[in-house]
Amino acid sequence: MRIAVSSTGPAMDSPVDDRFGRCSHFVLVEPDTDTYGAVENSARDADRGAGVQAAQLVIDNAVGAVVTGSCGPKAFDTLTAAGIKVYAGASGTVKDAVDAFAAGRLTQIDGANSAAHSGMGR
Repeated sequence: MRIAVSSTGPAMDSPVDDRFGRCSHFVLVEPDTDTYGAVENSARDADRGAGVQAAQLVIDNAVGAVVTGSCGPKAFDTLTAAGIKVYAGASGTVKDAVDAFAAGRLTQIDGANSAAHSGMGR
């Protein structure tokens, strides 16, 4: 299953970005084959709707799960409506987060774990 990790950069050694909707990149990882690629999050600077736009970007990249630090309510609803599981509490590098996911150390959340607009620096 392909996973998307919210990240500050496009590589496996990039730090995980705690913010889903306003992260710089999503690193798309195939844990079974140890391959990855990255997409820039074009929604990160949106005036509004960054979470939903970022969720649509992830959906368009055919992932089964998202690994992030936190996820707001609109992004969470959009992801789960598409059948994508959301795992929160990731930290360290993207590789650390993928390893934690593979080892079952991340928690699948059943609702948003951050408030709306929390990633905007307000």
